[in-house]
Amino acid sequence: MDAKLLEAARAAFPAQAKAVTLGAPLHRSECHPEPLVAIPLAMLNRHGLIAGATGTGKTKTLQLMAGQLSKAGVPVFVADIKGDLTGLAAAGDAANPKVQERMTSLGVPFVPAGHPVEFLSLSGKLGAQVRASVHSFGPLLLGKVLDLNETQTSILALIFKYCDDNDLPLLDLADLATTLKYLSSDEGKPILADYGGMSSASVGVLLRSIVVLEQEGADVFFGEPEFEVDDLLRTTPEGEGVISILELSDVMNQPRLFSTFMLWMLAQLYESLPEAGDLPKPKLCFFFDEAHLLFDDASEALMDQVERTARLIRSKGVGVYFVTQTPTDVPSPVLAQLGHRVQHALRAFTPDDADALRKTARTFPMTDFYDVEKTITSLGTGEGLVTVLSPRGVPTPLAATRLLAPDSLMAPIDDVQFRGRIATSPFQAKYGTTIDRDSAHERITARLAAARQATVDAAMRAGVDPTTATGMNTMTPAQQQREIARQQREYEAAQKAAQREAERQRKAEEKAEATAARQHQKTVDTAIRTGGKVVTSRLGQDIIRGVFGTLFGGGKK
Repeated sequence: MDAKLLEAARAAFPAQAKAVTLGAPLHRSECHPEPLVAIPLAMLNRHGLIAGATGTGKTKTLQLMAGQLSKAGVPVFVADIKGDLTGLAAAGDAANPKVQERMTSLGVPFVPAGHPVEFLSLSGKLGAQVRASVHSFGPLLLGKVLDLNETQTSILALIFKYCDDNDLPLLDLADLATTLKYLSSDEGKPILADYGGMSSASVGVLLRSIVVLEQEGADVFFGEPEFEVDDLLRTTPEGEGVISILELSDVMNQPRLFSTFMLWMLAQLYESLPEAGDLPKPKLCFFFDEAHLLFDDASEALMDQVERTARLIRSKGVGVYFVTQTPTDVPSPVLAQLGHRVQHALRAFTPDDADALRKTARTFPMTDFYDVEKTITSLGTGEGLVTVLSPRGVPTPLAATRLLAPDSLMAPIDDVQFRGRIATSPFQAKYGTTIDRDSAHERITARLAAARQATVDAAMRAGVDPTTATGMNTMTPAQQQREIARQQREYEAAQKAAQREAERQRKAEEKAEATAARQHQKTVDTAIRTGGKVVTSRLGQDIIRGVFGTLFGGGKK
């Protein structure tokens, strides 16, 4: 291998104990068996990008870095979109011939190891369920989630203020909807005199936005017990950082749920962590696998929050890493904040691909050893162009690198192990059972019921039937309207019942008259036929009918 390239690599990546080692220099398909390329541990809060076409090894690079960070005592958070990072919990396969070949070419022995992992889930099906209360969002952040304008967000702030003043906890979306309906009702409108009014149109927008959020699956995220972000900063008694894996494969079709969670977590971390400056190692490292799914159709609020986090959270001791297919998947304001970069192979099959390739090549530092555009297309699986920030904060020269194999399993663990780890996790005991405590929905509903009952009781004690005109005067306007509607319904029901009874009696009388007439005619006919002898003349029959009619029915003589 070119001696000048090795000299430049050793100068760019000086040997140091506290670093995440990525791999060995690569030049013209020749790998130097010395793992020189590394990122200093103290610089890992400078954020980074892992990019490359499908199947080039991006996820394994993430797995390699997460495993080494855990061993160094750095907690890690991983958003696992596809569900293929559960293997971090199990030791790698030392008998795998591809692993043996790679590690031999790098001059490093393979030592398989699993890492401490906690599985989290937004649905509760693939790990301990992550929840947050509505109150912890606050009106501004929740307004962003609901895509509200400034006026609508101010109404949301009014709701939060009223609940804070009146001991009404806002825990889930039902609490928010019930409070909103109450304050916009006849009973609640007088209360708004001290807080300001709100139009029915704005209330309608808010309620519809809440329904949309519920329909997109985010209702399961709001509630208790609320996830404590400090649980992302745990280490084991042996000093290893715990890797928290958020399993998202079952909610990939619910982007609103994922973006809501991300907005909340990034905001909570930023607000809760103190300024730390430069630390010997990060407090936490975030990895967003398949980050293009995070940014595709992302709301403006989420984009703003991610950009703000990338700009400011470094000083809190947190590093953020995006794993995606092309650098152009990540918004430019976010890319501008990234210090480390591992670029796996890109393919150019279309004019758009070729254009993206040229743009990507122009973003790398100048190098005397590589034709960047040509090298990117010729890299093999598990190989990448690497540039990182040195301890002085200067980007290192570009180094084509054959990356180490992760020491953990490069495949998902089987379902039995996965379910067993979830069941025995302390997070399952802490977050597994939903708590539905007394909150705004229950308290407002109870207060309305108590107020109605108190009104009725007061009227009865005064000797006034609350359904009378006098009793109505003791009710609020809303109660009066409901009472009037109730009495109207009762009156209409009584009228219909009386009409049905009258109709029934009329039909019964008509039936009785018809029956009596038929019986009378039958009696007359029988008497004529059995009167002792047969009267054949019409005159004789008429005389007999007249007689019997006079005797039995008052007929004509």
